[in-house]
Amino acid sequence: MLDYDTEAARYDRTRGGEPRAEAAAGAVLGLLPQSARTLLDIGCGTGLVTRRIAHGRPALRVFGADASYGMARLARQRIGAVALADVRQLPLRTASVDAVSAVWLLHLLRGGGLVREVVAEAARVLRPGGVFVATVDKDAGHDVGSDIDAVLTPYRSSQPADAADLVTGYARARGLEPAGEARFTGHGQGRSPSRTARAVLRGDYASRLALPGEAATRLASELTTLPDPDRPRADPAYRLLAFRACG
Repeated sequence: MLDYDTEAARYDRTRGGEPRAEAAAGAVLGLLPQSARTLLDIGCGTGLVTRRIAHGRPALRVFGADASYGMARLARQRIGAVALADVRQLPLRTASVDAVSAVWLLHLLRGGGLVREVVAEAARVLRPGGVFVATVDKDAGHDVGSDIDAVLTPYRSSQPADAADLVTGYARARGLEPAGEARFTGHGQGRSPSRTARAVLRGDYASRLALPGEAATRLASELTTLPDPDRPRADPAYRLLAFRACG
């Protein structure tokens, strides 16, 4: 798992920057009712997407929360209202916001029950009729039919933490019903074999690949033997689901 405190300074420039953030924010906003007045972006990271959401709908009061001090510090510079908080225990009253977003968060939560806890906490802070919007099946979004995908396939974890059916089940158990979906392009996130190999060796894929023993070294070696190792393959397409709080 990445150390997000140390990763914060380079995070945006290595993950698509403003174009990717704009695409994500636009997709989130498209799933929010026009009546929404407050939104909490959990796992907000550096606040790049959060700021775009705020700029995209000026009447919407947007807040952020992240467990990483380094990420929260950068986000606070961009949007002001950011809490350093465990998103399973948000410092908010029950039924206090109109929307909660979780972009590129749930796939990281591989510990037993973590995604269920986050979904439950989002449901708790939503007002009746409020909307929870989250990316799901993130790893599948990177499956663009490339040679990299073929090499990674044997190492993939069997059950991603953000599988759509799991997240939907957790949401329904907390009174959140499906209310729409959207897709958007991860601009600048097309992987090259050499970049993917470096990420594997850094441990960036710990949440999505099973790499016991020397498997990471073996996988990195396989990736670097692919043709055109520095050429990015196609950009991924990410999926968002929206759930509405009953009542």
